[in-house]
Amino acid sequence: QLQLVESGGGLAQPGGSLRLSCAVSGFSLGYYVIGWFRQAPGKEREGVSCISGSDGTTHYADSVKGRFTISRDSARNTVYLQMNSLKPEDTAVYYCHSKSQDYWGRGTQVTVSS
Repeated sequence: QLQLVESGGGLAQPGGSLRLSCAVSGFSLGYYVIGWFRQAPGKEREGVSCISGSDGTTHYADSVKGRFTISRDSARNTVYLQMNSLKPEDTAVYYCHSKSQDYWGRGTQVTVSS
């Protein structure tokens, strides 16, 4: 059964850090592109970062370059999003997405506030 389960969200202060996890089941990471998206209240869902399962190539939105790092652990079949130097505008629900199957996780809330 195909599943993407996000975790690691929560409340962080501006300048703080959080690490999101996307646990994948039902297929192997090694063949697919996995992406992180986010949606803030009243805004459209936007792409944040993605990673290729085959060669580890990564891409980032300009708004998170230099602050967020995407990685994968093939043994755990999990994709991570390390978020540093968080800003209030990073507040959103973060979703994991498998491009080939067009399958979404249920999301995890990230709130950046003092």
